[in-house]
Amino acid sequence: MRKYVLDLQVTSVEPLSERYLLLTATNPAGRLPEMCPGQFAQLRIDDSRETFLRRPISLHSVDCEKNEVSFLIQKAGKGTASLWQKKPGSTLNVILPLGRGFTMPESASQKFLLVGGGVGIAPLLFMGEAMLRKGVRPTFLLGARSKSDLLLLDKYRALGTVYVTTEDGSEGEKGFVTQHSVLRQEKFDHISVCGPKPMMMAMASYAKQAHVPCEVSLENMMACGLGACLCCVEETTDGNVCVCKEGPVFEVDKLKW
Repeated sequence: MRKYVLDLQVTSVEPLSERYLLLTATNPAGRLPEMCPGQFAQLRIDDSRETFLRRPISLHSVDCEKNEVSFLIQKAGKGTASLWQKKPGSTLNVILPLGRGFTMPESASQKFLLVGGGVGIAPLLFMGEAMLRKGVRPTFLLGARSKSDLLLLDKYRALGTVYVTTEDGSEGEKGFVTQHSVLRQEKFDHISVCGPKPMMMAMASYAKQAHVPCEVSLENMMACGLGACLCCVEETTDGNVCVCKEGPVFEVDKLKW
């Protein structure tokens, strides 16, 4: 898939909490390119003198009618923190779409479970939007430390059934996503996961035991996003590969976990 370097125009900047930001932008020069759920963009950081590299951010939502793309951004350092300073009308330089995305349902009868933890929920909204256009309502299983860390639940509920876990029990079932009762009560045809590595490894183990195909989206450290710098190499059954180019989405059977 062709990659583009675009100067997008920010249309909205919505802080969701002290740690999370929803940033939406449009392409004033024309239509946004075709993008797939699970792919990501490299965002240039313009307002931090100490930040030289772009930041890889998942595609959170794509609105074709409005010609807008949204990014759910966690404040993790000076680079991502500088994005809080963006204003509507300002420029956001991006390279997109990058990487390999999630497998989509082949028929409306397939039951897909989309599992996310923390900011890992970000690409699952885009996937849910794409699935709904195919006539498939996914099941979401979203985990967080507490109720305050759960973001934009109404948007996910508009696309499918949503189950929630929190570590402190403040919302949904108490515990981790791998402990949720829906995993014992329902049978799924496919599982797609994004979140902290321990969570993804636990879900991969569950999927293998349940004999359910499973994909995970890795969050290895990335610099170029194009497979040139070799910062994001992951060992797989096919040898060492660049997550930014061969992933970030991988079948768990390909990973040496």
